[in-house]
Amino acid sequence: MTTRLDSTCETNRLGAFLKDRRQRLDAAALGFGGRRRTPGLRREEVAQRAHISTTWYTWLEQGRGGAPSPRVLDSLANALMMTEAEREHLFLVGIGHPPKARIPAQQGISGRLQRFLDAMPMIPATVATSTWDIIGWNRAARLVLTDYEALAPNERNILRRMFLNPATRAAQGDWEAVARFLVATFRAESARAGEDERARELVAELSAKSADFTRLWSENDVQMTGEGVKTICHAAVGEITFEFSSFAIDGRPDLRLMAYVPANNADLEKMHRLCSRAER
Repeated sequence: MTTRLDSTCETNRLGAFLKDRRQRLDAAALGFGGRRRTPGLRREEVAQRAHISTTWYTWLEQGRGGAPSPRVLDSLANALMMTEAEREHLFLVGIGHPPKARIPAQQGISGRLQRFLDAMPMIPATVATSTWDIIGWNRAARLVLTDYEALAPNERNILRRMFLNPATRAAQGDWEAVARFLVATFRAESARAGEDERARELVAELSAKSADFTRLWSENDVQMTGEGVKTICHAAVGEITFEFSSFAIDGRPDLRLMAYVPANNADLEKMHRLCSRAER
């Protein structure tokens, strides 16, 4: 009998997870009274909080009725007061893939992340959203890429600068390759992060202002940020080549850190020269 129950729990991971989280909640604190033989909420109380029928919720716990919709899973996550990690697990065991990310309300980056960026004096580094808005940077990035502090927030979007700013375009060693990379990653990352409305607005703006963006967008390419090589034509020291890498930021699925490491000793020396000039 024990083996059978364990097997049932293993095959109905969604039901087991829902039941466990239901039994952890404090019924009295959520406004439900009455004597209880077991801890937590009753099934009908969870259904009430999630705005679904008691029968449907009971079937979910019992592994019946097929897979729930993302909307139902979101309602259950709210009803059961799940954390973001618990919500993601609910989607994984319920429908086999994570939910679209909820973009945190706060803007900018944490002080800890900024200190991490500042600890890399010779490595330009930025933090970008899924729609390529730059919201974090270090001194090296200001010296080599763009002085983001001198720009208004809406001017820090890399797609806008790459397609609408002649100086940014001229600074690229291979503009076509960089632009193609940005458009392909923008398509993939904005969809993954759930930035549909923001992405549509940006696509409409750039399509109206740039034939090059329209051409590249129509190709429907998708790409992850990953790694690559980027060459900058800098007015003070000439061409600098970097090997760039992209890193996920824990707890912020809408953000990624981009670090640009000088490709060789000659490029590193150019970074030293730029930094020395800035200190004078």
